[in-house]
Amino acid sequence: MDNKASFRGVAQGCADEIAAVVTRLMEHSAVRLPHDGAGASAPLPDHEEVGKIIALGGRLIFPGFFGKSGVSPSNLSYYTGIAVEEMFNSLRSQIAAGLAFGESPVNSLCDRAEALALEFLQSLPDMRRVLLADAWATYFGDPAATSADEVIFCYPGLRATVNYRIAHRLAMLGVPVIPRMITEQAHRDTGIDIHPGAVIGERFVIDHGTGVVIGATSIIGDNVKIYQGVTLGARSFDRDEFDNPVKGVPRHPVIGNNVVIYSNTTVLGRINVGDGAVIGGNLWVTEDVAPGEKLVQARHDNILRFKQ
Repeated sequence: MDNKASFRGVAQGCADEIAAVVTRLMEHSAVRLPHDGAGASAPLPDHEEVGKIIALGGRLIFPGFFGKSGVSPSNLSYYTGIAVEEMFNSLRSQIAAGLAFGESPVNSLCDRAEALALEFLQSLPDMRRVLLADAWATYFGDPAATSADEVIFCYPGLRATVNYRIAHRLAMLGVPVIPRMITEQAHRDTGIDIHPGAVIGERFVIDHGTGVVIGATSIIGDNVKIYQGVTLGARSFDRDEFDNPVKGVPRHPVIGNNVVIYSNTTVLGRINVGDGAVIGGNLWVTEDVAPGEKLVQARHDNILRFKQ
């Protein structure tokens, strides 16, 4: 094939150079294709369709707040039926694409994707209960919030939590790739980065939110509130014989119930923060925090520990 044939309106000298670039870019040994090129006909996850799943999830969990307005008791059944059908179709196709992404595509993927999509849909009522509790916890904990409705409409912390809870459920069902795409869309939109593998309890509050990072093996209890800039990260990594980090090892903090972590604090490693603890802002925490303990920054960057 003559690569120069399609370079209309390009000077001959430039066309030769461009054709050389095309030739080099087509060198198969240096090209990374999905499925290693073997399954070029297999479906790939689609960011637009994944965005549609998020939007439909929001519409079903909080009708009228996400998506179309004008939802009322008289049309709720119709509205819900349409959204559930649309979500099922999008889930089925994207779950199949996610399953194919990490393995050779086979016909049985469609059946597996359909079963997983149905199982996810069955979890939506309980997900709504949990997310509504998150919204109310945010309202009661923020003097600037005028209503739970305002929280649902406006707060980036809740929006990121919606994405996380959808993604986490799919991750627990064993769906690859798609959960991470869902949380990364929230990361892009809100600046809040929650790995779908993290385990987060009920009545979870992210206040302001920008710069929050919650690692994959984090475990967070009920009634936990964190502020902007908080990181729940790994302190170090176990490494294999090639000096690469070993995957799947618990390496992030375990946060108990009724804990508050203030802004710009970094909590690292597989440490335990006990029930009722309060961690002040701008701290670097790498040791266990006892239940009921309060950490604050003192002069000369010393940390004071005392019981509440």
